[in-house]
Amino acid sequence: MVTSTKVRRRPPWGVYLVLLPTFALLAAFAYYPALNGMVHSLFEWRPGFESPFVGFENYLTMLGDGLWWASFRNIGIIFVWAVTLMWVFPLLAAELVMSLSSERLRFVFRTLLILPLAFPAVVNVLLWQFMYDPRDGVINSLLRAMGLDGLAGNWIGDPDTALVALMTIGFPWVASLPFLVFLSALQNVPAEIYQAAEVDGAGRLRRFWSIDLPMMFRDVKLLFVLAVISVLQYGMQAHIMTGGGPDNATQVPVLRMLDAAFVDTSWGYAAALGTVLFVLTLAVSLVALTLGRKADA
Repeated sequence: MVTSTKVRRRPPWGVYLVLLPTFALLAAFAYYPALNGMVHSLFEWRPGFESPFVGFENYLTMLGDGLWWASFRNIGIIFVWAVTLMWVFPLLAAELVMSLSSERLRFVFRTLLILPLAFPAVVNVLLWQFMYDPRDGVINSLLRAMGLDGLAGNWIGDPDTALVALMTIGFPWVASLPFLVFLSALQNVPAEIYQAAEVDGAGRLRRFWSIDLPMMFRDVKLLFVLAVISVLQYGMQAHIMTGGGPDNATQVPVLRMLDAAFVDTSWGYAAALGTVLFVLTLAVSLVALTLGRKADA
C-alpha cells in the first residue's frame, strides 16, 4: 500500500518582507515606549533636563503611596461588575437573537445591536455625562417629571454614587465585545446538537445550561483575560467625567499615574507606576492563559 505524505511548503521569503513595516511600527510605538518607561522609572526623570539615577527609590515611594493602593479597591469593584452584570445582558441579548427563526431578522437585530460600537467611546462618555447632569440631565429630568424629586441627585458629584455612575455607562452594555463573542460562539454550535436536544424534549433553559454554556467555555476564558487587561487599563471614563473625584471615590491606578506625571511632574515616579501596571497585566494574563490550557488538557 502506497502512502502519501503532504509536504508543508513554506511561503516565499518575500511574504515576510510585507510584515516588516508592521513590526517596525510596533517597535517604534509599542515596544520602545514600554522599555523606555521601564528605564526611566530608575531615574528622577525630568524631560529635557539632567535626570539623576535613583535606582529603586521610585518603587519604594510607591509602597508608601496610600492613594495608589486605595485605587486598586475601585479596580476590584469595577472588575467584579465587568464580569457579572456587564456579561449578563450581552449574553441574554445573544440568546434572544439566536432564538429568532428568521435569518433575516437575526441579521437585522444583530446589526442594530452592534451598530453603536461604531461610535467613538468618548462620544458615549460625553453623552452619559450630559445624562448625569444634576440640573438638566435626562435622568434627573425624568425623575422630576414622574414626581420622584427625592431620588434626583448629583450622580457623579456624590462620593457614594460616583463609582456606580461610572460603571453604569453604556447600560445595558449590549453593544460590546462580550455580545459579539457570545453571539459568535452560539452561531458556531452545530445545528444537529440543537435538533437532538429538541427531540429529547430539552427546554430552552435546559439547553442553555447543558449546551450553550459548555460550548462557550473557551470564549468565556478569553473574555476573562481581556476583562483583566481592560480593567487594569481603565481610566478614560473616570478622567473625562470625574478626574478621580469626588474625594478620590473614582480614583484608579491609571489616573494616579497620570496625576503623578502631569500634576506632580514626577515623571520618574509615574514611569514606575506604569511599569508596575504593565507587569501586573502581563502576569495576570499569563496565569489566566496557563490555567486555561490546563483546563483544556
